[in-house]
Amino acid sequence: MLPRHHQPIVAIATAVGRGAVGIVRASGRDLRPLIDGLCGRALVARLATYGPFLDAEGQPIDRGLAIHFPAPHSYTGEDVLELQAHGGPVVLQLLLARCLELGQHIGLRLAEPGEFTERAYLNDKLDLAQAEAVSDLIDASTEAAARSASRSLSGGFSREVDTLREQIVRLRMLVEATLDFPEEEIDFLKQADAQGQLDAIRGQLATVLDHARQGALLREGIRVVLAGQPNVGKSSLLNALAGAELAIVTPIPGTTRDKVSQTIQIEGVPLHVIDTAGLRDTRDTGDEVERIGIARSWDAIGQADAVLFLHDLTRVGEPAYDADDRLIAQRLAPLAERVLHVFNKCDLKAAPTGDGIAISAQTGSGLDTLRQRLLQLAGWHAQPEGVYIARARHVDALQRTRAHLDAAQAQLRAPQPALDLLAEELRLGHNALAEITGAFTPDDLLGEIFSRFCIGK
Repeated sequence: MLPRHHQPIVAIATAVGRGAVGIVRASGRDLRPLIDGLCGRALVARLATYGPFLDAEGQPIDRGLAIHFPAPHSYTGEDVLELQAHGGPVVLQLLLARCLELGQHIGLRLAEPGEFTERAYLNDKLDLAQAEAVSDLIDASTEAAARSASRSLSGGFSREVDTLREQIVRLRMLVEATLDFPEEEIDFLKQADAQGQLDAIRGQLATVLDHARQGALLREGIRVVLAGQPNVGKSSLLNALAGAELAIVTPIPGTTRDKVSQTIQIEGVPLHVIDTAGLRDTRDTGDEVERIGIARSWDAIGQADAVLFLHDLTRVGEPAYDADDRLIAQRLAPLAERVLHVFNKCDLKAAPTGDGIAISAQTGSGLDTLRQRLLQLAGWHAQPEGVYIARARHVDALQRTRAHLDAAQAQLRAPQPALDLLAEELRLGHNALAEITGAFTPDDLLGEIFSRFCIGK
């Protein structure tokens, strides 16, 4: 631990603003100065005690509940004091200032973002994946994401990772033990079914990786950009998907000059839908504002996870691919795997056959099919009840583990296996897995993770 981890900390634990109740939370090795000075009496452990919170002159700042959680039976594993007062900003600031005043001689300081949960991790109350799930539960934007984060917080994801780690350790021990007996090592590995053990580990890893990818979708969602010429119905589609009039819809080309965003959910997966300025050649228009809007549209398209390329079925000539559409399609060609063709206004004209989807943003026809295709494009297929919340770093660690296990399998299947290299690949795979729960984690990664938490948590 760093020296700062031994200093007592305090913070307002509830959100900024007015509310019925606000909480000030402190954590440290001995919080008796705060209890004596604020409450004027001892508190019974883990029992909510109603009374005044006193200032330096012994006058009440407010009246509320005080709860003392003695170490190690607390969220952080240290002594924790929670003061539940009325939720006015001034009241909470007065309580916070009084805590800092009483805690001067014990080194009490303001908590940094995520520091309470960081201490829970450092004191073995939570592993790193569970600690991240705390933040994910707070930030969850859908019910499915919240339930999945709760499963991760309860340790479900960590248990799957730990099971994999244990299996890799057993195989490592087997391989490393054979290195002392070079004459018999190959027969010994065959008798112990090392290949079968490795195959089983790789199969289980594939399942965990799939769950993690689904969990990452629940946490991060996907960026969906609506692209196409002016007046093909992009803004109408955004309004239809969101179920609200978010974007201005007129028959005048170029109405949308900048990005309009809205987050919706489909089967619990957040979709961050972005309506962009209509794409067309503005070199001869002299409209600098529209030119900037179109440039921003292409920037958004380049960062999108999925692009809905809208076509107006009522356009003169070949409706799906007129000259302007062909120019847009050429520029979208490098992103083909992320592009989904959508033919709007099917209530007025039939759509061409092909892989695209016919919809009517006006009547809602085809929108359910579009939603399901978006989920398929994002890679969603699991039921939310079987998914644990996950982050990009978890997926990356699992992918690196898979790469090391693939290399280990290649060594094991070679005519003359190099068992020292096999053992090393298993070690590297084991370390990659350990990064998920924090059993093997660089300090700089810890700082990056907890700095993204809210203060007071």
